[in-house]
Amino acid sequence: MISKTIISLDVGEKRIGVALADLGVKIAVPYDTLSVNGTEVQSIADLVAREKAHLIVVGYPRNQSGEPTKQTAYVEDFAKKLTGIPAQVEFQDESLTSVVAEERLAAHGRPYRRSDIDAQAAAIILQDYIETHYD
Repeated sequence: MISKTIISLDVGEKRIGVALADLGVKIAVPYDTLSVNGTEVQSIADLVAREKAHLIVVGYPRNQSGEPTKQTAYVEDFAKKLTGIPAQVEFQDESLTSVVAEERLAAHGRPYRRSDIDAQAAAIILQDYIETHYD
């Protein structure tokens, strides 16, 4: 039986936002933020194993015109490092997800950190992926 768990990554040069979703309920939730410090790929591999995830969705950055950017190349290079992990890797457009994530957090009226935005953005990326591929 294929796993119902999907992991999403909002990859940045300092932090990686992480979200999880169970396809049984089709709702993505922010999970954590990983520091980019040389241990991030192993941390992702550990998470895939612990959650028995079959898929990693990586946010794919583009500019307002839909063209690749310097960050796009960084994310593509990072995704190549995930090839040793026993989970399929797919990209999902991440246009404006950080902006929407910050708006959602601000609407709660509570303090939040940059890492909270990253994890929330990963959840938005994952929810978009689920709605595109599983509805």
